[in-house]
Amino acid sequence: MAKVLIIGAGGVGQVVVHKCAQLPELFSEIVLASRTLHKCDNIAQQVADKYQRTIETAQVDADKVPELVALINRVKPAMVINVALPYQDLTIMDACLEAGVNYLDTANYEPLDTAKFEYSWQWAYQQRFADAGLMALLGCGFDPGATNMFTAYLAKHYFDEIHYLDIIDVNGGDHGYPFATNFNPEINIREVTADCRHWENGEFVTTPAMSTQQRFTCPEGVGSFDIYRMYHEELESLTKHFPTIKKAQFWMSFGDSYLKHLEVLGNVGMTGIEAVEFQGQQIVPIQFLKALLPDPSTLGPRTHGKTCIGCVVRGIKEEREKTVYLYNIKDHQDCYQEVQSQAISYTTAVPAMISAKLMLEGLWMQPGVWNIEQMDPDPFMAAMNQYGLSWTVIEEPGFDLL
Repeated sequence: MAKVLIIGAGGVGQVVVHKCAQLPELFSEIVLASRTLHKCDNIAQQVADKYQRTIETAQVDADKVPELVALINRVKPAMVINVALPYQDLTIMDACLEAGVNYLDTANYEPLDTAKFEYSWQWAYQQRFADAGLMALLGCGFDPGATNMFTAYLAKHYFDEIHYLDIIDVNGGDHGYPFATNFNPEINIREVTADCRHWENGEFVTTPAMSTQQRFTCPEGVGSFDIYRMYHEELESLTKHFPTIKKAQFWMSFGDSYLKHLEVLGNVGMTGIEAVEFQGQQIVPIQFLKALLPDPSTLGPRTHGKTCIGCVVRGIKEEREKTVYLYNIKDHQDCYQEVQSQAISYTTAVPAMISAKLMLEGLWMQPGVWNIEQMDPDPFMAAMNQYGLSWTVIEEPGFDLL
């Protein structure tokens, strides 16, 4: 039995709290903290109504290490689950080191003033966490997270060497809005408008954002979608930890309406991250746009359709080339009925809960800073089936990717 401190009360934080609350025999006490206390209280009320469990809530500014340390020292959790903004990863890691607790997150660090995300800042903490006897586990959402474990599982059980990796993230859901993002708008827009990078022949190759696309048909009747190549952080860690990979790409689906709105917003400067002066105040355009767009945590009741996220791996087994596709499909409304959220938040949060569980149970606990694919994939994959994210393997799926 363990107490956990969850930092972040957005859509993902909401689902993490729900899923932890479903396992009182392990997550015996849950504390939820955020800059916005009423969001924490709303989630706590959901949990009280559904599971008859009391969740403690707290207000904290995750940009401020002293506030975080004071909260951690008061709560005394076994670990911190960070589902706040990626900008806050380093302050929360600093606080965990100072207070002496283990750490887990779902997305790598990104500087507030630069549209750039990479693991180097967090990997630099390796020795400090190791010396403190603490564990920091990085990238425990779905992508990164489950897709990393899909890759590790296939590498362990289906291949002697993996040579080609394509991660394909399709959201076949429809929320009915002309334009909205399924997770934090600021993070989402910065991510999809950044230059694309893919791994090929031992280095990252840069191409313009969204400049490469193809058509992909999902299994089980989810549908056919246009998918676009873009950079995603798991490519950095997977190509490091699986050095036989010759080419690795990340693909995500986007509808025409989303792309057209994004193009127009970009053309008029609304996706900019540099502050502009407006009526005597400094305003960051993308932050103002975030305030205008629907809150992703409110999309659950109106989002219908399914997600289909998985990995296509090609490599060698017993000197013969083979291809394997491992994927998960999740229905948005099934997620809403269970945890009052849409599938994007659900698929990110469940792997975070599972990873925390495996750490607390000691199966994954080891000092230092680690990416999730460095852990044994088998207990994670078994838990995926148990806690709402069942997966399927198709050998020789019969399609080719660019």
